[in-house]
Amino acid sequence: MKKLSTVLVCAIILLFTCLSVHAGEKATAQEVVQKVREAVEYISKVGEAGFPEFNDPNGKWVWGGTYVFIMKCEPFPSLVTHAIKPKLIGKDLSKLKDKAGNYFFIQLCESTTKPEGGWVEYLWPKPGEKKASRKISYCCQIPGTCYQAGSGIYDESISMEELNRITK
Repeated sequence: MKKLSTVLVCAIILLFTCLSVHAGEKATAQEVVQKVREAVEYISKVGEAGFPEFNDPNGKWVWGGTYVFIMKCEPFPSLVTHAIKPKLIGKDLSKLKDKAGNYFFIQLCESTTKPEGGWVEYLWPKPGEKKASRKISYCCQIPGTCYQAGSGIYDESISMEELNRITK
């Protein structure tokens, strides 16, 4: 009986260790591109009926400290879905600036004019922080629609050159 208790305690400790390690994993730039392209393919197939899935904070489009969002660039940049801050949905984001004065939603819209989409870097506070950090977001057009899909991560080290290589 003592042996069984020891095994159970060890198993529980191992389980919690694995869960906490997994929960701390951060999305990579490669994963961002992969997930955004999956979202583009998905919405191309199911259309607007798929939007509610992108608003689920526990859904498949939220992972590694980030999420895929759907936006619309016309008549002004606005979010159509947002799993973390749904109050932003439908708002005109054309005047939203980062800490350096960049209108990054306008830049995100411009990045979608390239066939492979594009990356935009801007300064934005991490959740729960006041100090701005470098955030990079990848966005691309959803063919045959007026929508774009995007996602972003905080990363101080990866270069724009490397990011552009990832999208090719």
